[in-house]
Amino acid sequence: MKTNFEFFEIVEREDGVAIVFLNRPDKRNAMNWSFWRDLPDVVHEINSNQKIRSFVVAARGKSFSTGLDLDSFFQEFGSVVQGTYGDDRKKFYELILRMQKGINAVYDSPKPSVAAVQKHCIGGGLDLISACDIRYATYDASISLREAKVAIVADMGSINRLPSIIGQGNTRELAYTGKDIDGEEALRMGLVSKLFKDQDQLLEGAIATASEIAANPRIVVEGTKEVMNYSEGKPLAVGLNYVAVWNSSFMDSRDFREAMKAFKDRKRPEYNKN
Repeated sequence: MKTNFEFFEIVEREDGVAIVFLNRPDKRNAMNWSFWRDLPDVVHEINSNQKIRSFVVAARGKSFSTGLDLDSFFQEFGSVVQGTYGDDRKKFYELILRMQKGINAVYDSPKPSVAAVQKHCIGGGLDLISACDIRYATYDASISLREAKVAIVADMGSINRLPSIIGQGNTRELAYTGKDIDGEEALRMGLVSKLFKDQDQLLEGAIATASEIAANPRIVVEGTKEVMNYSEGKPLAVGLNYVAVWNSSFMDSRDFREAMKAFKDRKRPEYNKN
């Protein structure tokens, strides 16, 4: 990748997959300002690179992330958070919106993402993985929508995205209690779809899935994600109409013609050649 980031390490593979590592392991990947500042640019680089067709969100060190680095955040923005006048409150509002941009960018990326969670995934860490398309974890994961325990209403997306992933009841229980759940409970809820014994197997499994995604036609994978994101929360008829419009507009792609030719010739299609 062309840019070095303070908080992130990006590894580009030959199979169309990139791995975005949270890379502050000495602080258990606590999210200081460099995380919030740079995540939109990280996703932009991935979106701009035509060789990348899917990406994994993983973390260096023993923990995925312990969430917002409260100490550094209040050192930098304490006067904004605790401002006296309406002008100050507006600055805080704008800061929250700016911090939301990176996690929104993960969700909005046309390229599917696979989160790989080991050990702690707290607060902002859960916000981040809830924006990913697929989530895997280790058995010893400890996941928490922790904000209630630190007197904050979660504002980076968890309470907005989780209901469609794990349902209203599970989301409200996590949000109101701030309790920790382990990997098996996360699997039962549907928050994660696979569990692994250790971090190495976790990353290997996440890469394998991302690679399988990347092997499919780019236009189809991106189209599928767009249709699913658009249809979320809308009536069935609206989603069905949208996918009809999509396919009537874009189905006859180079890769579709390659698939038809390969089927006729009884060969394996070769996608993403352009």
